[in-house]
Amino acid sequence: MSTISIIGSGGMAAAIGGLAAKAGHTVEVMGRDAAKARALAEQLGAGATTGTFGAAPAGDIVILAVPYPAVLDVVKRYGEGLAGKLLVDITNPIKSDFTGFLTPEDSFGAQEIAKAAPANADIVKAFNTLFPHVLAAGPVEGRPLDVFIAGDDARAKARVSAFIESLGLRPMDVGELPMARTLEHACMLMLGLLTHSVKHTNFSLGVRLLG
Repeated sequence: MSTISIIGSGGMAAAIGGLAAKAGHTVEVMGRDAAKARALAEQLGAGATTGTFGAAPAGDIVILAVPYPAVLDVVKRYGEGLAGKLLVDITNPIKSDFTGFLTPEDSFGAQEIAKAAPANADIVKAFNTLFPHVLAAGPVEGRPLDVFIAGDDARAKARVSAFIESLGLRPMDVGELPMARTLEHACMLMLGLLTHSVKHTNFSLGVRLLG
């Protein structure tokens, strides 16, 4: 098992951190609000620790679990502390009224993060199509939840896939980093279903293999 650093202390940080701690990983929690970070680390248990916000994370895998409007400033704040790290982007750059995206028309969230991060950091999109409470609950009727991933570096994606599998989830590779744009649109699809069809958040997107 490995050390996983999570920047953020909200619902997704708690869900991923909880699964990681249960799976035997060492979890480090970092956040602007040190009290919230400590509270989450205590909630996770299993030796979870807190790090100093802005200091180099202890883990080689760093989960960016902050809202998209804050993530670029956070990445810039950490700067070279993220050099050589594998950054897992779980964000969705969607406007609060669900009418569109916060990114430039010719770009997407993961690409903007890649621009802000050190050149030798690897970026992998993952976890952005799961609601926190659904992720925290884990498998449904014995079937693992699907986690779609996108990234340019095959070894980085293999490491993220292994991490996802260790959590009892199923990684589904959708291609190189530009496919992260499609995953961000998939979140918009989920919000459309939530608003107009399903009317609750107790669902997930997944793949069912036939035959």
